[in-house]
Amino acid sequence: MNLEQRIDTVIDQALARKIVGCVILVKQNGKLVYSRAAGFADREAERSIEQNTIFRLASVTKPIVATVALRMMEAGLLQLDDPVTRFLPWFTPKTRDGKHHAITIRHLMSHTSGIRYDLPERVAKGLAGPIISLEENIKRVAEEPLEFVPGQGWVYGMGIDVLGAVIEAIEQSSLGAATAKYVTEPLAMKDTSFILTNSDRLSLAYADDEPPRLMRDPDVVLDPDGVPIVFSPGRIFNAQAPHSGGGGMVGTAHDIMTLLEIYQPKGSFLKAETRAMALTDQTEGAVHGKRDAGRGFSLIGGMVKDRVLAKTPCPNGSVDWGGVYGLSWIVDPIQERTIVICTNTALEGCTGVFPRDVRNAVYIP
Repeated sequence: MNLEQRIDTVIDQALARKIVGCVILVKQNGKLVYSRAAGFADREAERSIEQNTIFRLASVTKPIVATVALRMMEAGLLQLDDPVTRFLPWFTPKTRDGKHHAITIRHLMSHTSGIRYDLPERVAKGLAGPIISLEENIKRVAEEPLEFVPGQGWVYGMGIDVLGAVIEAIEQSSLGAATAKYVTEPLAMKDTSFILTNSDRLSLAYADDEPPRLMRDPDVVLDPDGVPIVFSPGRIFNAQAPHSGGGGMVGTAHDIMTLLEIYQPKGSFLKAETRAMALTDQTEGAVHGKRDAGRGFSLIGGMVKDRVLAKTPCPNGSVDWGGVYGLSWIVDPIQERTIVICTNTALEGCTGVFPRDVRNAVYIP
């Protein structure tokens, strides 16, 4: 089978059984070599997914906001090793022994700050939580103990949310306005934002089941380790919700592809040295868990360091991540290949078999 047939087979087998709908895009050397929208955006109303369907991005927000920070670095407004307290003097979380340690922008972007996601419910984690200002939310984060001394470990957490507060402090504007200024407007990502006012093209959100079930609001879905994740699908309509740099945006598959393509060797949106810095592992010396074998973390996503240990066909130097609402992406600068997988099914489209099967279908020699 050729590339199109292989990916079509994966999609057709997953529809109805594992996922409700999807948009899959693959670019090779800057050329779109695969594009398909399949299934339903609203299964109950039989409204089909389209190429311009809008998805809740969850953690696909992270590389967008990271790109804002990189553009601001190029403008001389901040540097990777600036302490967060330069911009947020009150952000002084401590380790469990009561000691304060400097957290840098690099720590925030690479998840080596010690800031976790498993924080009390009074903290808004992007998908759900209290409706408060971003500054108040990050002040609540600062009151919680760090998992480790910054730079000595790696734990997935709210570092990009803190980065969003840094960006707001520098710009003296909302994170949404700064994101539009530095990234989404220059790249013509017209459907990517923190607040959605028109739901005509928005996909409904579904949760893992056989078949997948329509999400409630709020809803709880268990992650692969059995940890509950709280979702609030309607949050994207609340203009008072804090702009979560870690998980608060919506957008289309094509907007995501536009963003990711700037990290390919031919990309010109960032300076070559900025792009190289963004795709460099930032976790050397940090303690990783077993799940991270063969992998590190760059400034925009997870990085393949040893493809055999990582159990992936992607070459070393590839970067990938996902969004818990059902999204996954890969930037392979070695083979100049970019893959965007947008589904409306959590968590299958992010951490399930489906994105791995799509990836493997692309990488078959």
